[in-house]
Amino acid sequence: MSRRAGLEGRAPERDPAGSAGIDALSRIRAARPSLPPSERRVAEVVVADPAGCSELSIGVLAGRASTSAATVLRFCRTLGFASYPQLRLALAAAVAHDRAVGGGRPELGADIDPADTLDQVVEKVIYNEVRALEETVRSVDPAVLGRAVDAIAAARRIDIFGVGASAFVGQDLHQKLHRIGRIAFVWTDVHAALTATALLGPGDVAIGISHSGETEDTVDPLATAAARGATTVALTNFPQSALAEAADLVLTTSARETPLRSGATVSRIAQLALVDCLFVAVAQRSYEASAAALHETYTAVQRRRRRRP
Repeated sequence: MSRRAGLEGRAPERDPAGSAGIDALSRIRAARPSLPPSERRVAEVVVADPAGCSELSIGVLAGRASTSAATVLRFCRTLGFASYPQLRLALAAAVAHDRAVGGGRPELGADIDPADTLDQVVEKVIYNEVRALEETVRSVDPAVLGRAVDAIAAARRIDIFGVGASAFVGQDLHQKLHRIGRIAFVWTDVHAALTATALLGPGDVAIGISHSGETEDTVDPLATAAARGATTVALTNFPQSALAEAADLVLTTSARETPLRSGATVSRIAQLALVDCLFVAVAQRSYEASAAALHETYTAVQRRRRRRP
């Protein structure tokens, strides 16, 4: 059973056809891995051509997804849309926003193409990173972020779990917390991580970082920490993932994976942005002490800088 009660840790409900409509594609991408196969096919068709799908009848969309109109309606309700017309309106809003941000060039949202020039590669990479940050801002629940900050600020110790690309993000969070005097550890090996959880208990915080939320080497330590009574925080792109289910508090990024794995870099950018939000908010709770600690740790390495004549 999930550690979260009800909708705890999830973004609040908003009008899908209103200002939150621009989040429609992010929501669909985040939910896609956890959908039943027939609804997942609908999601894949929508994500592949949101502009086209915003103009389709429910029957035509069902045909393209090799499913039924009833399944499309279930898909809409699963994603929080009361009706199919609401989904169409939300998709149209998302496409319009993408085009506005991209300066009228929707192709910027595509993956790198073999024929792209270097200028186009740079433009696409930066565009995707900016979009990930914008969408992550909208996906974060401030109340959940605040509770995570409260827990970290009051923790006896903070243990951070992450492997692969997420390990670098965990190391960044560890370094930041360490610089303001917090007792923090980062574990990138599952054996070391599981060993560390044996010392956790109430009053401690465990943070698991995984883009997919399905990496066992991160999920298992976080679940073990939860079983020992530690407050658990998940940082993931998928709010219905195994990591999210093991956590008390879920902080969600919104980054798009791509065939060339440029999404791997984008996901780290989004994760690092949330790490910065956590760190700054924790430091703010003891502003003067944190500022003094940052000054002292900065001064400690100044003599290692090469002095020029």
